[in-house]
Amino acid sequence: MKKVLIGFVFVFIAMILASIIIDGIILGPTYESLKNVWRPDISSNMWLLYIVMLVGSFFFSFVFAKGYENKGILEGLRYGLYIGIWMSVSMAYGIYAMIDIPYTLALQWLIFGIIKYVLCGVVLAIVFAKVK
Repeated sequence: MKKVLIGFVFVFIAMILASIIIDGIILGPTYESLKNVWRPDISSNMWLLYIVMLVGSFFFSFVFAKGYENKGILEGLRYGLYIGIWMSVSMAYGIYAMIDIPYTLALQWLIFGIIKYVLCGVVLAIVFAKVK
């Protein structure tokens, strides 16, 4: 459980940093140009996204631990890729199906989402290899 908890903390930090870079810097101008499709009070609900990242980071780490085989960074990369495809396809295209956003945004969410989960998988592999 020690590896899961330490991994969870590192994944949560990686998720926040990746979200700042992806959503704040890279996609920020796109979000601003589409402000008519978002909730007018979106800033007041941002705490919910942190709760989602917190819970997601824990279960991302917990599930990794259940199948952990100590095979190095490639194990984390593969895990992150699998989870990234699963989560990003459902999030990006689920929202695209419900909200009038450009297809390019959905595609960017897919690609950046996969990258984010791969990064987190690699972080977990490194943490699990280092923590005894």
